[in-house]
Amino acid sequence: MFLNGLILIVTLAAGVFLLVPRVAGIKTWRATMTPLASIIGSGFLVLGPILDFSYGKYAPLAMLALCVGAYLFGAAIRHNIQMRGERDTDPGPLVGRLEMAGSWVLAFAYVISVAYYLNLFGAFGVSLTPWDDSLHARGLTSAVFVLILVVGWLKGFRALERMEQVSVSVKLAIILGLLVGLAIYFGKEAGADKLVLLAPKATGWAGIALGFGLIVTVQGFETSRYLGSTYDAPTRIRSMRIAQLLSSAIYMIYIGLVAYVFQGNELHLQETAIIDMMRVVAPILPLLLVAAALTAQFSAAIADTSGSGGLVAELTGGRVTERQAYALLVGIGLALTWTIHLFEIISFASRAFATYYAIQSAIAAVSAHKAGGQWRKVLLFTVLTVLGLMIAVFGTPAEGG
Repeated sequence: MFLNGLILIVTLAAGVFLLVPRVAGIKTWRATMTPLASIIGSGFLVLGPILDFSYGKYAPLAMLALCVGAYLFGAAIRHNIQMRGERDTDPGPLVGRLEMAGSWVLAFAYVISVAYYLNLFGAFGVSLTPWDDSLHARGLTSAVFVLILVVGWLKGFRALERMEQVSVSVKLAIILGLLVGLAIYFGKEAGADKLVLLAPKATGWAGIALGFGLIVTVQGFETSRYLGSTYDAPTRIRSMRIAQLLSSAIYMIYIGLVAYVFQGNELHLQETAIIDMMRVVAPILPLLLVAAALTAQFSAAIADTSGSGGLVAELTGGRVTERQAYALLVGIGLALTWTIHLFEIISFASRAFATYYAIQSAIAAVSAHKAGGQWRKVLLFTVLTVLGLMIAVFGTPAEGG
């Protein structure tokens, strides 16, 4: 009861603090919340069980590799933001074609990510009910897809998009409460000499390919690039860096605490495995996690649906309207929901975003080469281009059931 009360107090206090107008109104923090919401959204719900189950005692190293890889891809996008901010000139035909290709890939990646978010929404939505099975989870996911289509077709998403700041603050507050609970549980297990060092199940190339398939769980930092109408280039660059460093710190603490306190028979690789794991820590955590999952996944799905529809309309010169794009997105999302497993959707989304990151890295390499005297950046961005393409080709899903 004491731990439940402490977690609840920490969560409420953090939520109130984050929603105080003086805090919520800070310009850099507002700019940081958009990428932070994406980076630490869905990934937080699935990464703990996947990494602990697959990599065992090496789970923190796998998490570190994901964070470093994401930060380096972020460096390429930050370079592009800076170059575009400094030079409002024709980027040249090669960069223009790469930008066009990148926009199409991003629009497609958004489509898959919405399916990823809403399938998590469905799984968590039924997780604490008597109807906790894949059929009802997919039914709930489908209902939300239809709701999004109806709202987007009739009203647009402006009213729903206002949820983002509140949902991000709620999610961060719950995560802080969860980390406090985990830290106390970790200390108790360590004091009783009950820490666990599990052998990894995914090793060698299989482990690397699985890591490739998880890049989407630390994705979202690229949203800073598309906030130019609201924030200047230095603010977007600074806020993206803050979001990536803050989310990396949270992820590393989280995985470091999770990786060594659960026995092998307590780990099950399924969408909502985190709920069963956290129930061992404190009874209140499953309820808080479900609340965080539902608000976060719905707001993230709205944001990406809106982003994808707007991109498709812009790229087709209005020949495909935003409404038609919403209908296409929902159709693809429903097909993914009823034909493949969530972990496969995560892998597909990772490949799509990795392709986008490869294109952005290629743009950064070309612009660094044109600028002259930046051979280290040219080399780094070229390596990142190759890495992005490798992730797109070789990324594999976790073997969930």
